[in-house]
Amino acid sequence: MIETDRLLLRDWREGDDALLDQHCNTPPVMRWLGGVKSREYMSAVAKRLASWQPLHGHTFWVVERKADGAFLGFCGIKIANDPGSPVEGEYEAGWRFREDAWGRGYAKEAAIASLDAAFGRLGAERVVALTVQGNSPSWGLMERLGMTRRPDLDYVGAEWAEGIVIVYMIGKEQWRAS
Repeated sequence: MIETDRLLLRDWREGDDALLDQHCNTPPVMRWLGGVKSREYMSAVAKRLASWQPLHGHTFWVVERKADGAFLGFCGIKIANDPGSPVEGEYEAGWRFREDAWGRGYAKEAAIASLDAAFGRLGAERVVALTVQGNSPSWGLMERLGMTRRPDLDYVGAEWAEGIVIVYMIGKEQWRAS
């Protein structure tokens, strides 16, 4: 578990799949990810994310607000796994938050903690983050985190609404300097 001033980043547990579906499977949240999905699809996402923790020692963890225990979404580090992409196998930072949590600094707070873990205990040399051009709040956060846009690594991603996945990256030395 990772703790910040306002948040807990924790392992997935029983019932989190229903919370993911309820809070993050909405038209605004899923806009750039191909739209709202079935309950079964979201349950499979939660199961897949939960399976990565014991396998890799990290995942996109559940983000919980400490003040009230509310499920806000997820954030963390995984291994980039789009087959054949130029970033496959790299450490990837990612996040997805419920709409009423947007604009409150939760994503940045959780992403900073996740990047600290990636460059600290995981020993990453670099970390990528992925989004689409239209999702300016997401790539805006990547830039506020000190990440650099890498158009040379962009690729076509099947599950993304716009198709073209844009890549940002930050190295260990950049992270230390930020």
